[in-house]
Amino acid sequence: MSLDDSRGSVVRAPVLGRATTGAGGESERHSVDALVARIAALQKKHRERVAREECNKLPGAPLTRDVVQLPHWPDSVRGVPNGFLRSALFGAIAKGERRYMSRERVTTLDGLTILYTGERLDQGDLDVWESVLHVVRIQALGVTCRMTSYALLKLMGNTDTGKNRRVLHTRITRLRANAVEIEQDGEPYIGGLIDVAYKDSKTKEWVIVVNPRLHTLFAADQFTQIDWNVRRALVGKSLAQWLHGFYASHARPYPMRMDTLLKLAGSEDESSSSGRQTLRKALDALAEASEAHRQPLSYDIRGDLVHIDKKPSGSQRRHLAKKAGGERKRCL
Repeated sequence: MSLDDSRGSVVRAPVLGRATTGAGGESERHSVDALVARIAALQKKHRERVAREECNKLPGAPLTRDVVQLPHWPDSVRGVPNGFLRSALFGAIAKGERRYMSRERVTTLDGLTILYTGERLDQGDLDVWESVLHVVRIQALGVTCRMTSYALLKLMGNTDTGKNRRVLHTRITRLRANAVEIEQDGEPYIGGLIDVAYKDSKTKEWVIVVNPRLHTLFAADQFTQIDWNVRRALVGKSLAQWLHGFYASHARPYPMRMDTLLKLAGSEDESSSSGRQTLRKALDALAEASEAHRQPLSYDIRGDLVHIDKKPSGSQRRHLAKKAGGERKRCL
């Protein structure tokens, strides 16, 4: 007879009824007692191992081999798909009534297509979505994640007031009641930014589910880790926040026309001169906030083109090195 212990090794047990030392009933009784004690010890170890695994497993999460998760970025940043940062999906729009869009094509960089259905989204909505994903990233996608309004507001750096809770509720509802169709680097996604969102009537917690398919937008080199301190320093300056995300998603930003930047940001300013003046102020705010948090960024406007000088992140430097290596091989 053999038993597998918690380490996977095999334990050989004495055969029942057979004396292990000498002969007689006393020896048989001792061998049986030893076997029972050994089995009890193995069962205890098994129960303890199962209990440890249950404690470490996230509620509702599948087995480890089946888990689909977002990348695990540090607490100091927020992960956002590049396609969302390089488009007017989360626009720098004015406060007030939102326009409803029905499978409307969003302004994007060339090579990217986004169709959006729902109320227009702004940078405040992006703050909430980034914060939801920041919590969800530690567990499996597609399962329920519980979070309180207090925790979400604190994560965003907002005070826990009745007004902020109502705004949070409105933004989560808006993020739930939409549909995004995007193809990024050949990977299509059609679905909501949040699949399920409701308040638990007993605990008052938010119960949120994010579509597992969303992880395709977070493949290597397809998402950007946004410095949260810089973004928070730009609260209330939506165009500056949009520019921060846009330029953060580029290792080496190339010069762009001022009107093109405004269109990509979803600006609703009908006056070209007014829009350009707003853009200059936003660039000033971005440069100041970046410098204050040791993320130096400078700009220069030559004619109609905006030139940006910034230091690429560690992952962007690796991407540039890999790209350069590939280009050298093609030349050989």
